Amino acid sequence: QVQLVESGGGLVQPGGSLRLSCAASGGTFSVYNMAWFRQAPGKEREFVGGVTWSGRTAYYADSVKGRFTISRDKAENSAYLRMNNLKREDTAVYYCAAHGKSPVVEVAEDKYDYWGQGTQVTVSS
Repeated sequence: QVQLVESGGGLVQPGGSLRLSCAASGGTFSVYNMAWFRQAPGKEREFVGGVTWSGRTAYYADSVKGRFTISRDKAENSAYLRMNNLKREDTAVYYCAAHGKSPVVEVAEDKYDYWGQGTQVTVSS
């Protein structure tokens, strides 16, 4: 059973940066595809970006493309979401999620078997 724990959220001004971390335990993290989702107040949870188990393929939502970058460190059993040029509309609870080895990045949340508890990101001046 894989357990995921996010950290790194907080309050940041528009235009600022944050890096979220997702620490995995209880499984062989290196063979899981990883993704980040977010849920803003009053809205449904949405896909932000994901990376395949190999790290060779990444895919991002149009709203964050060019600003957000996902990376993973297999030795550390961790994944990261680097967020640059943050906007007020990026305010949300951010979740990391994982599912078994696949050559494609899934965008539907029902494809993901494991979820973290979420970390709040607030973009405000």
